[in-house]
Amino acid sequence: MEQRPMSHSRTINTRLVLPPDTNHMQTIFGGKVLAYIDEIAAIAAMKHSNKAAAVTASIDSVDFLSSAKVGDILELEAVVSSTGRTSMEVFVTVHSRDLVTGTTKLTTESFLTMVAMDENNRPTPVPGIYPETEAEKRLFDTGPARRDHRKLRREIKH
Repeated sequence: MEQRPMSHSRTINTRLVLPPDTNHMQTIFGGKVLAYIDEIAAIAAMKHSNKAAAVTASIDSVDFLSSAKVGDILELEAVVSSTGRTSMEVFVTVHSRDLVTGTTKLTTESFLTMVAMDENNRPTPVPGIYPETEAEKRLFDTGPARRDHRKLRREIKH
């Protein structure tokens, strides 16, 4: 199967933080950010796989690094960072921007595993990827370690 550059899947979305999206401190609910992350990861995975559906197999990590408040904008960026046979690891970053001051800060980083689905809702093979930039190369090169970590996590019995 052919390979595609990581940039083929790159997806960017901008959202405004509105009052219904926030808690009593007027900062965005983490669950709202998670919904945005899940949606953009699915879009990036669908772009990479050229399939109309990609399902979330796992949210491997979510690091909430800072908050966003009412009136800020969120800039989400997703890229497929590693692939398996039918799965795709997607790296998502979220930056918040205060439109009055212009201050931008990293709000959230996340890795998700998405699985491409065919027209019969069965997992289907996906193309491989290759990096083009130094940042993409770092993500690509560290993918096997994250995959090993996911395998170890699955082996832990609850």
